[in-house]
Amino acid sequence: MYKGEIISLVVAISWTICAMFAEVASKRIGSLPFNMLRMMFSIVFLCGIMWWWTGMPFPVGADSDTWLWLSLSGLVGYVLGDFCLFNSYILIGSRYGQLLMTLAPPAAAVFGWFLLGQSMSWLAIVGMLVTMLGIGMAIYKTPSNSPTRGGQNRPDGSALPHVGKLEGVNTRGILFGIGAAMGQGIGLVLSAKGLLHYEEIINNSDIVFRNGGTESLVLPFMATFMRAVTGLIGFSIWTSAKGELGKLKEGLCNLRTMLFALGAVITGPVVGVSLSLMATLYTSTGIAQTIMATTPVMILLPTFLFFHQKVTWREIAGAVISVCGVSLFFV
Repeated sequence: MYKGEIISLVVAISWTICAMFAEVASKRIGSLPFNMLRMMFSIVFLCGIMWWWTGMPFPVGADSDTWLWLSLSGLVGYVLGDFCLFNSYILIGSRYGQLLMTLAPPAAAVFGWFLLGQSMSWLAIVGMLVTMLGIGMAIYKTPSNSPTRGGQNRPDGSALPHVGKLEGVNTRGILFGIGAAMGQGIGLVLSAKGLLHYEEIINNSDIVFRNGGTESLVLPFMATFMRAVTGLIGFSIWTSAKGELGKLKEGLCNLRTMLFALGAVITGPVVGVSLSLMATLYTSTGIAQTIMATTPVMILLPTFLFFHQKVTWREIAGAVISVCGVSLFFV
């Protein structure tokens, strides 16, 4: 009971840890090389997991439709979603970028209804809205007297104007933020579609998993592998086009960067993403996406303890409201 909701909470915790590792690693070598690096490492880890469970280092029994749905998920969720997310950070800052990511749960709920025929109870819908309200309160930042946004600069070194209200916000930045939220929400639904199809194929086959593995445990990891392959191809093309392959080589030669990147890979694509797909087997994509969207709230405490970032009463109140919203899924 509530297995999907509990798994979604574990995913939120895993992604919180991943975000801290990723912040350090991406600042050292850049977001594009880091994403390419994490796709490479995640494929290696996932090959090992699949070999241990199935005896093969690649997805067993996956047909062309399975590859199609999960490749589309990797393209929408990893490549396009992250492309929009990073551009929204540059144009409007991470606070507004994360605020717009609260649109991911309703995107997952609507697209899940359209593609999978999933429905949500009124209590679950209220829980989703309350959770998004709490997340929005926690990550929204009011304007200060400073002319810049927390010292954040554009890549060329020029200061970004401080944004606390919607007036004057870069329109392209808002569109990128909305695109990132749509990418995450729709990507999860596409993953669920591919995973459900994959599960049906395995159930109707004579494939036997070794080492006590069951379909519900191993299939999400094999599905994540297929998503990661698409992500690696996409990010490789993107990184090459931007001429940033040299930074990737620098990261591979730096032990500290590699350790942070490995931490981000294990808690992100390997554990976090795989468990997020597993959660969709036990609950609706809208509920799963809403609970997993509490990551921006969960990260408040560790960033205060380890990065010494100030936490406001607004953020604490938002965290409490968000937790209350999530609790409605368990009623």
